[in-house]
Amino acid sequence: MADARDIIKRPVITERSTDLMAEQKYTFEVEPTANKTQIKMAIEEIFGVKVANVNTMNYKGKFKRFGRHTGYTSKRKKAIVQLTPDSKELEFFEGV
Repeated sequence: MADARDIIKRPVITERSTDLMAEQKYTFEVEPTANKTQIKMAIEEIFGVKVANVNTMNYKGKFKRFGRHTGYTSKRKKAIVQLTPDSKELEFFEGV
């Protein structure tokens, strides 16, 4: 298995994901090749919590044009991780 920090790229901090934190659901951008089991194990290893459920979403790259050059942005994968009720909360804003 790859390193846990290679699977979890970064937390996604938006207004909607902040509202989901009250229900112990956290949103992360993850490696597009990672499956739900790898995501669950990586979150449990990095943060030391128990994961109850993992939902994933795949996003295709958008078509972009710059003059006569065309291409696509990189594809990405997002995971919404729900923790068990007895798990501690994850703190993303500890030093702020």
